[in-house]
Amino acid sequence: MKKIKKQSSAGTFYSSDKTELENLFLDYDKKLKEKIIAPTRAVIAPHAGYIYSGALAYEAIKNINKNTKNFFIIAPSHTYPLLTIGICDYEGFLTPFGTIYQNLTITNDIKNKLNLEYINDAFEKEHSIEVQLPILKYLNKDNDFKIVPILTSYDSFDLINQIIKEYWEDENNSFIISSDLSHFYNHSEAQKIDKKTAQIIESNEFIKFDRLRACGHEGIYALKQFAKDNNFSLIRMGLFNSSKTTNDKTRVVGYGAWKLFEESKNKYIKEYFSNFILDLCKKSIEQKGKYFPKEYDCVFDELGACFVTLEINGFLRGCIGSIVAYEPLINNLVQNAYNAAYKDPRFSPLSENEIDKIDIKVSVLSHPIEIKFNDEEDLLNNITPFIDGIIIKDGIYQAVYLPSVWEQINNKKDFLNSLKLKAGLSKNHFSKTFQAFKFYSEYITKLNS
Repeated sequence: MKKIKKQSSAGTFYSSDKTELENLFLDYDKKLKEKIIAPTRAVIAPHAGYIYSGALAYEAIKNINKNTKNFFIIAPSHTYPLLTIGICDYEGFLTPFGTIYQNLTITNDIKNKLNLEYINDAFEKEHSIEVQLPILKYLNKDNDFKIVPILTSYDSFDLINQIIKEYWEDENNSFIISSDLSHFYNHSEAQKIDKKTAQIIESNEFIKFDRLRACGHEGIYALKQFAKDNNFSLIRMGLFNSSKTTNDKTRVVGYGAWKLFEESKNKYIKEYFSNFILDLCKKSIEQKGKYFPKEYDCVFDELGACFVTLEINGFLRGCIGSIVAYEPLINNLVQNAYNAAYKDPRFSPLSENEIDKIDIKVSVLSHPIEIKFNDEEDLLNNITPFIDGIIIKDGIYQAVYLPSVWEQINNKKDFLNSLKLKAGLSKNHFSKTFQAFKFYSEYITKLNS
């Protein structure tokens, strides 16, 4: 007789009725028609009751590659104290849509490599894995897949990171990091905490945080470290708290979801949202900065920096931007488009009859990285033409060139000399306090429509 894990959260965290769940998931699908579904092999998904965060968990899991054969579900243990990561030897887990079987070959491999023991009791009443299963089964009903359920302990980051790195090599494997965010703060405080947690997850830096920010923190920053090591990015899909459902703002739980994109965030934005960005900038110019979209993808709530360049018949008509991300990208785009049209001190404000003549070009910037060098020749050797945007600083003097400037100045020495002159320095200037930074840019443009 097969050893099957029975449901412990059905009827509380989600409906035990198959038809009710099917109707709920159909409703989720209707609401996702306008959302970007970009195939990924790793997501962070919430695990609260479906009434609170089911739609967001569904969206996250729907983005996972449909060819996945093994879903690693990495989740915190809420009910059983673990000294290390927890695994089990259940052959399958029951859901309202049928049984999902465990890949015991992989689980046993993990057991032997990490010298673990099966702890089935830790899974008995644990919802953090179970709530993902009906969604997973429904979305993959035509896919012969298995799961690898793993529970984390408080100090299991290294082990989880090791598992992700080792099993990522097989493209049949995908990963669900199951976690909610802050617990039981008031709405205002929770928003501040969860916003900061989101920024940590989305940043280029690796920063650890504890379970006060997210119950599944070990899995989250193991995936975050993996992303950083591989120059991947985590793309936000949603961020809110339980007051959205209950209207009770006195004691809330936060929820968020992210998907792993195997390139930079800005490449993701360019690939899926170029037309949106250009239309957004055009409307901001037309409405003189008073326009703000009612709906937009959650990735634009992430911090971002951009330059907006306007041209008429190939001639510059305005260019304003931000070097460092200090506000949501959506705000930066709207404001810089308006400023490029009406606040560039080199030009008179754009006239009404010029609006339809402009070509809009947008550069979305990466985080600047300081270049370490011994002398000017060393600096030049660390600059890559047509790829690097460059910022120089020396005391009160500062200037920036976007990567697009290489089209006019393609010699590194001339590029740097011109940038010095732009900063108000002589082209021969160099000092011990001279600094240089490089960044990358995704360039978005189209012809007049």
